[in-house]
Amino acid sequence: MKKEIPLSVPNLSIDIVDNLRECIETGWVSTGGRFITEFERKFARYVGVESAVSTQSGTAGLHLALRALGIGPGDYVIVPTLTFVAAVAPVLYQGAIPVFMDCDDTLCMDASKLEEYLKYNPGKVKAIIVVHIFGNMANMEKIMELALKYDIKVIEDATESLGTYVTEGCYKGSHAGTIGDIGVYSFNANKIITTGGGGMVVSKDQGKLEYMRYLSITAKADSLYFVHDDVGYNYRMLNIQAALGVSQLDELENFVNTKIKNYEMYRQRLSEINGITILPFKNGIRANHWFYSLLINDQVLGITRDELMKQLIEEGIQCRPVWKLIHTLKPYKGYNAYRIEQAPFYESNVLNIPCSTNLKIEDLDFVCEKIKDIVKA
Repeated sequence: MKKEIPLSVPNLSIDIVDNLRECIETGWVSTGGRFITEFERKFARYVGVESAVSTQSGTAGLHLALRALGIGPGDYVIVPTLTFVAAVAPVLYQGAIPVFMDCDDTLCMDASKLEEYLKYNPGKVKAIIVVHIFGNMANMEKIMELALKYDIKVIEDATESLGTYVTEGCYKGSHAGTIGDIGVYSFNANKIITTGGGGMVVSKDQGKLEYMRYLSITAKADSLYFVHDDVGYNYRMLNIQAALGVSQLDELENFVNTKIKNYEMYRQRLSEINGITILPFKNGIRANHWFYSLLINDQVLGITRDELMKQLIEEGIQCRPVWKLIHTLKPYKGYNAYRIEQAPFYESNVLNIPCSTNLKIEDLDFVCEKIKDIVKA
């Protein structure tokens, strides 16, 4: 039987069953229950903030963040083009106008080009959505400096970077998602911890945080008489999801350590192949090492990224390219894309390989050996 190695799957332990049993026995499986409050408190404590609000998804969290910051029709919002589409779609939900920014070598937003754009477009931009790609971190010192200078709100999309934090500089000790005005996280099934779905938002501004909570419960001002004082959303996390999260959060540091160990093993085993480089994580942070990205030089390797990907998939090794650049997708083609020069290179040459926290050493070895066999053929 052909070996099947998934790209990134949940790592769930049997102790979660006790929490799920409590939800079922008490009937608290929907949008109320003690696990929601417990998960929010534990999460806030982990990332070092006063409080947090759980949501249905990271996308819902981004939408709430834009609402809380007053972003609406006609407002300009700078977004990366190299990202998952969910980081950008909420901008259009609000009728705002995305401006697409290039990436640097961390795959995160290019702060130098951001500075250049703002210099020539002062007063035009209302917000920036910064995405910390694959567990890396964008240059938050520079981005926050620019945000202060131009009076711009910053939303950190930390959906891929829970567990990543700064180790040097003025934000030393700050977790990804806690530096900007609002931070957003995701617990989708492929993330470093999962609740099956779900997300979380944090903010230093407790008023904005409570407003996001209010919007997430359909803006219900009176739960007995069903009084709704605003247009809200049914964006609440389920108690049964939070029950998973309470248990998963206890494992997060172990998962990060496993991610780092496996990354280093991949790096050592693949370093002897000319034409393949496993992308590093930036200095000055403790990265969660969520995804492992290979940079393929087809001129040296003698095989394209897509050919390598196709053959690995045929061997049962799930892998994938980085996303299509958002500014090239049909709903977003008409918007301004500022000097997109680096992102197309990475779009064409990056390949993500299996990185689950329950990846067995023999499976990691299998992936490396298959890559070596394919490029030698």
